[in-house]
Amino acid sequence: MKARETDSTAASVHKPRWWLRVLLPALIIVAWLTAAAIGGPLFGRIDEVSSNDQSAYLPASAESTRAGVLARDFYDSEDIPALVLIVADNGTLDQTQLDAISGTAQELGGLEGVSEISPPIPSDDGAAVQIVALIDSAGDTTATVEAMRDLLGSGPAAGLSAYVTGPAGLAADLMDAFGGIDGILLAVALAAVFVILLIVYRSIFLPVTVLITSMFALCAALLTVWLLARSGLFLLNGQTQGILFILVIGAATDYSLLYVSRYREELLQYSDKWQAAKKAWLGTVEPVAASGGTVIAGLLCLVLSDLKSNSVLGPVTAIGIVFAMLAALTLLPALLGLLGRVAFWPRTPRFDPGSEGEEHINRTGIWGRTVGFVERRSRPIWILTTVALLVGAFGATTFQARGVPDTDLVLSASQARDGQIALASHFPAGSGSPATVIVDQSELEAIVGLFSADPGVDSISVITSDSPSGLAPISPDGITPLGPNRDPEPTVVDGRVLLQVTLSDPADSAEALATIERLRSDARQVAPDVLIGGPTATTLDTTIASIHDRNLIIPIILIVILVILMLLLRAIVAPILLIATTILSFGTALGVSAVVFNHILKFPGADPAVPLYSFVFLVALGIDYNIFLMTRIREETRTHGTHQGIVRGLAITGTVITSAGVVLAATFAALAVIPILFLAQLAFIVSFGVLLDTFIVRTLLVPALALEIGPRIWWPSRLARPKPRYAVDAQSATAEASPPDHADHAAPNWSAPAHRARN
Repeated sequence: MKARETDSTAASVHKPRWWLRVLLPALIIVAWLTAAAIGGPLFGRIDEVSSNDQSAYLPASAESTRAGVLARDFYDSEDIPALVLIVADNGTLDQTQLDAISGTAQELGGLEGVSEISPPIPSDDGAAVQIVALIDSAGDTTATVEAMRDLLGSGPAAGLSAYVTGPAGLAADLMDAFGGIDGILLAVALAAVFVILLIVYRSIFLPVTVLITSMFALCAALLTVWLLARSGLFLLNGQTQGILFILVIGAATDYSLLYVSRYREELLQYSDKWQAAKKAWLGTVEPVAASGGTVIAGLLCLVLSDLKSNSVLGPVTAIGIVFAMLAALTLLPALLGLLGRVAFWPRTPRFDPGSEGEEHINRTGIWGRTVGFVERRSRPIWILTTVALLVGAFGATTFQARGVPDTDLVLSASQARDGQIALASHFPAGSGSPATVIVDQSELEAIVGLFSADPGVDSISVITSDSPSGLAPISPDGITPLGPNRDPEPTVVDGRVLLQVTLSDPADSAEALATIERLRSDARQVAPDVLIGGPTATTLDTTIASIHDRNLIIPIILIVILVILMLLLRAIVAPILLIATTILSFGTALGVSAVVFNHILKFPGADPAVPLYSFVFLVALGIDYNIFLMTRIREETRTHGTHQGIVRGLAITGTVITSAGVVLAATFAALAVIPILFLAQLAFIVSFGVLLDTFIVRTLLVPALALEIGPRIWWPSRLARPKPRYAVDAQSATAEASPPDHADHAAPNWSAPAHRARN
């Protein structure tokens, strides 16, 4: 009774001034409300500053980029080709159907956004017709494609099936798949977070408060990113947008849970809610700042990427993490400070300083039993978990990340994908998406002869103003005459000629990529200055750049995070341990994912950026939980010694870190609702990896290894040095007199006052 009175008196004496208790929280809430009011409406306008054009993200040095720049001199505009394929259901087109197709072609040419239309081109088997429509890139490509599909309907006439495919058709289907980011993705993510928090805390007010914090952080981040993108500093795409949404919600929730746990702990010690809020903030700011700073540093390493889509993701997501930290450290304390104990209703924490940590540190609760198990079996645990993780990591050698065809990017129904399949049955599979070749006029004959002999090339045409279509077939024998006394001459710009090479295989297939690689290699032997671009070359260059980014950035991220951990923990051994276990966890996640993708889901492969993104998020975010754990262990070690510091830190942080891990896994899993292969794979890898890190690495492996290493884990800091005594119990002279080895390695006495007293 006397202890409570003393605490109550002290709390009242040090009670913050009224303006700190009322005015400051009110100003903080108003500031965040303003940011949310401005940023919220931008959810429906993000496409204004977004682009999913793959070529826009390649570096200027890429061969396809340089070829594209020179190709503009041969065209009046930068149109995007759409390929209209019309197929006879019975296998043969009759004259009535051909007449209907010709009329449809004229109607297509009159649509808004269609700058040019070719005449119908029949297939050799007489069963299909293709029409090339050029769509103005300055307009709304998706809207134009949708208008074309609406016009075609089920077909121009009875017995006909129609498809709009090609680069424009694939781009439209991709944009349609990203259409659920603003609504469906957020709804699923927020619903998952709410349900988890409701189960964990069994309170209505607390989950709502945490979700408000997360959404306000997202609104502020979106406002900042939108303004920067609008100013032209960077260009967003659909996948960056989706990752930003999920990352901010997940990170803000994680940081919020850390504060919530500390605030509830302090409410047991302080009768005044504002004093508890202050103490909770002081105890939370360091681990949140450390973990957030580590994530930001890891994400910013992406700016070293050759691909602009990767280099943009770094600062965009870093901005998101900044606002997640700010919201958790400003808005949430203000809201909880106003609500006080009511926020936890009906499980309201009571003022009871004598029970500090009792609900966390005991032998009957789940974490008390977990701690006891790890403490008794530390060596078998770290050996067995390490072996199990290594076995899982072996599967990473089978992870296929050499790129996938564009037609496989969309997991939902895709007319463009179906059209490409039908196209390959009646026309050269590369029709509508030719490779562009820029070659010196003096080397034209040699290049044409070389390419004509390649089995992956179906036909070659040259740009010429003498042809109504702007193209003329060319072979080793020369340009095909267009009629009697009509021998076209190639268009020459600055001594260069442009060829269009139709490939035998689909433009986005592995076979087509191999053809472009082969053509580039062979062409260098006869024409060193030749440039090969086009859709297939763009995909190839993107894959090459992604592999380069992966090999460069992953080691840099590891070094940066290792240095940060060394500065944070003031040690060398502990950071190396944390990095090593996190890498092992990532390898296992990738290995298990490879088995799932290859043998269960039957995915065609993965983009090279998938392992890079997965590594960034798993290492940067996975290290978060180890930071939360180790900073608390370090705090407890100062008073209780390394051994008891480990078990106390694990017991105290068990619930909050596990909850945070489950929430983050659930939010990343929400990415799977967007039917894009890249996001679905990223959702599985990161979600599984986070759960693996939460329940195995952080709960079992890291504490078991730390117990095995002992005080040396803090080397070379002072905590690693032997001390004459540990002040385990300020009220017990006996405990103070204990030898250092005994104090550091003896099992904790969970019922002793030392484990309940406020230090």
